[in-house]
Amino acid sequence: MSVSARPRLALVGDRGNHDEPSHPKIDAMREQWDLTTEWIPTTDIHDVSVLDGFDGIWVVPGAPYFNQKGVHVAVRHARENGLPFLGTCGGFFSALIEHAQNVLHLPEAAGVDEDPEKLMPLVTPLKCSFRGEKAPLTVMENSRLAGIYGTTEVEEIFHCDYGLTDTFMNAANQGSLRLSAWDSDGAPRALEITGHPFFLGSLFQPELSSAPGSEHKILKAFLAAVSAKADTDALPMPTT
Repeated sequence: MSVSARPRLALVGDRGNHDEPSHPKIDAMREQWDLTTEWIPTTDIHDVSVLDGFDGIWVVPGAPYFNQKGVHVAVRHARENGLPFLGTCGGFFSALIEHAQNVLHLPEAAGVDEDPEKLMPLVTPLKCSFRGEKAPLTVMENSRLAGIYGTTEVEEIFHCDYGLTDTFMNAANQGSLRLSAWDSDGAPRALEITGHPFFLGSLFQPELSSAPGSEHKILKAFLAAVSAKADTDALPMPTT
């Protein structure tokens, strides 16, 4: 990208799907950001070409998505190419499943992006359903998430009724992916990938406790990473 171009952020998700409350909040905030944002419907993602030129990817809430396979294309593109990535609510699930499928090759993750019925055995109702309510979380020490918060004990807003089974999430907690936050029942609620410029997923929704000009710490850190990626790409190649 050119030096004068603004950073570009892809908002991957089906805008307005399920009357997702986060979408209007994201729309209100992005008007104030010093970057270019674009909604990318999941049905538009058949390969990575639609994501070319973006400096970051946010898989926004709104699962089940119209095209889960397209979501996985976006997650994999960010993971493999060092693009700053944020996945909230359904984006958390998608990041976990994509890693289990394409990195760990877990049998139970095979084909779930193409056949939604294969996902159902991995889905479980949450013990506690938080509809727009805050719940306590414990964050892993020395994790990226702990660094963002500056503490390991926080409260976050959830707007969900279901999750993935603990057995599956624990099996996917291998290699560069690690679970980094748990609720009071010990169920995983956030993940990150080590060695990546910025790759974070959360079942909770930081956008719901944000407002234009008063974004959550996670959003601020993510947007800063997107801008840093754009600045790095804009640097001229060294001459010899």
